Amino acid sequence: MGSKVADLLYWKDTRTSGVVFTGLMVSLLCLLHFSIVSVTAHVALLLLCGTISLRVYRKVLQAVHRGDGANPFQAYLDVDLTLTREQMERLSQQIASRVVSMAIQLRHFFLVEDLVDSLKLALLFYILTFVGAVFNGLTLLILGVIGLFTVPLLYRQHQAQMDQYVGLVTNQLSHIKAKIRAKIPGSGALASAAAAVSGSKAKAE
Repeated sequence: MGSKVADLLYWKDTRTSGVVFTGLMVSLLCLLHFSIVSVTAHVALLLLCGTISLRVYRKVLQAVHRGDGANPFQAYLDVDLTLTREQMERLSQQIASRVVSMAIQLRHFFLVEDLVDSLKLALLFYILTFVGAVFNGLTLLILGVIGLFTVPLLYRQHQAQMDQYVGLVTNQLSHIKAKIRAKIPGSGALASAAAAVSGSKAKAE
């Protein structure tokens, strides 16, 4: 699944990527002007008209003795979509694991387990208040789709230069983070205490 998405974003198959990109953009642009109920109903109606027309066409060919009248979608109807008990259990475990991981992250940020991380999240939300004043969520989603289908391709074409710039930015952010941690009262003591506790646990084990 991951490789298929990567091939789609890297435009390995230009036709498939173009169809998916165009479909997503048309759908999102329609949502800018119409309600999601209206867009969903029109898309579903368009799909039904296409599939029903093809099914009737096959029946007409059968009537004039130019076909067997078989359902053109029979291959898809024959696909077994049921999940075994093991697959259901595995899927449930994956969902539960993701939910627990998300809950741990939210607790880490909102209950201020690490002051610097919570401050960074607060800064991010503060910046988003200004972004939200300029763009709505749908506009950001459109920009995100455009970025998904352009940034990976640009990165592959200019990987060396972009890696160099990303490395420089990462180093600068690490230095700034270290300076902030050093200026926060008690952060060094908390880190030392955490290291001591982890060390004592390791010795006990």
